[in-house]
Amino acid sequence: MRKIRSALSRALGAALFAGAALMLPAGGAQAQQELNVYNWGDYINPEVLKKFEEQTGIKVNLSVYSSNEEMLAKIRGGATGYDIVFPSVHMHDIMAKLDLLEKTNINQYEGFKNIDPAFLRAKSDPNGEYCLPYAWGSVGIMYNRTLLGKDVTGWRDLLETAKAKGLKISLLDDVREVMGVGLILNGHSVNSTDPEELQQAADTIIAMKPQVAAFTYSNRPMVVSGDVAAGHHFIGAMIDVFAHPQDLGYVIPEEGATMYQEDICVLKTAPNKENAIKFMQFYTQPEIPALNMAQQTNGTANMKARELTPENIKNSEEINPPAETMKRLQIFEDIGDGIRLYDRLWTKIKTAQ
Repeated sequence: MRKIRSALSRALGAALFAGAALMLPAGGAQAQQELNVYNWGDYINPEVLKKFEEQTGIKVNLSVYSSNEEMLAKIRGGATGYDIVFPSVHMHDIMAKLDLLEKTNINQYEGFKNIDPAFLRAKSDPNGEYCLPYAWGSVGIMYNRTLLGKDVTGWRDLLETAKAKGLKISLLDDVREVMGVGLILNGHSVNSTDPEELQQAADTIIAMKPQVAAFTYSNRPMVVSGDVAAGHHFIGAMIDVFAHPQDLGYVIPEEGATMYQEDICVLKTAPNKENAIKFMQFYTQPEIPALNMAQQTNGTANMKARELTPENIKNSEEINPPAETMKRLQIFEDIGDGIRLYDRLWTKIKTAQ
C-alpha cells in the first residue's frame, strides 16, 4: 500500500527499471539457479538482491510493474516465467480467490517469529501460510514548504492554501487512492461500495480539479522542482524530505489517509519454487528488510529489523506513526464487483472540466 501500497513513485520506477529488466529464462537446468522477481518499479533496494545472490548463488532477474492491476493482468494473461510477486493486501486476497498463489508454509520457518502478527492482514491468509509481509506505509501529502509558505496539516488546509496562492497540486493516477481521499473527506470507509457515498466522494474530487495539475505517479519530482506545490504520494517521498528538510515536508492528513502493505507471494506457476521460498526465508533475516528500509524509507513487519534502521528512519513519526495516527489510517480490501462503480466514477472524474 499501499501503495510505498512505493512506497516510492511506482510508475516512475517502472520506467527506470523496465529497460533494464532481464529476459526470463526459457527453462531447463539453468532455470534452477535463477529467480524471477516481479515487483513494483523501484520498490526494492538493489543491494538486497545482490546479497541474496551472494548468499545463495542464485541469479535474480528483476522485472517491474506499476500497479496491482497491471501485474494481475499479466499473470492471468498467461505469463508463466515469474516466481515471486508483491501484491497489496487486497490483491493478495483477489489472487488467492483466483487460485494463483502457492502455499509456501513460510510461517513454519524459524525466521517467521520476527514478523509482527498485526501485519498478517490478508483475509485469505491469516496465518501466513502462503505469503510474507514485505513493506508498508501511509499515503499522504508531500509538499513544497517554500511555495506554500507553511507546513500543511491535511487536505482542506492544503486546498485552501493552494487556492489562495494560485498554486497547483497533483493526485495519484490511481482510482482507489483518489476515491479514498474523497471518501475520507466525507467521513466514509475507503472500502465503501455504497453508490451515494461513492458519488459524494467523486463530487469532492471533481470540486478539487481547478487546483489539480495532473493525476500521476510522478509526484515526487514535480514537488521537488516546484512544478506543483504538493503531491498525493506514498511514504517513500521521505527520501526527498530527508534530502531537502528545509524545503519539503510530508504529512499524514489530519482528516485521515490510506495505508498500503505489500506481501511477498509465490505463484503457482513459478518455475523456480524452491528458489522463491529461499528468497522468502532470506527476507526474514532482520538485516535484510532493514537494508531495504534504509533505501526505501517505508515500514517493515519485521520487528527486529526496526531496531537496525538508521536513526532518522527509526525516529520518524511519518514513517513510524504513533498509535493515535495509526487509528486514522485505512487499508484497502477486496470489494469484488463494487470496483465497477469506482471505474465508472473514475472516468467522470478524469473527464470533468
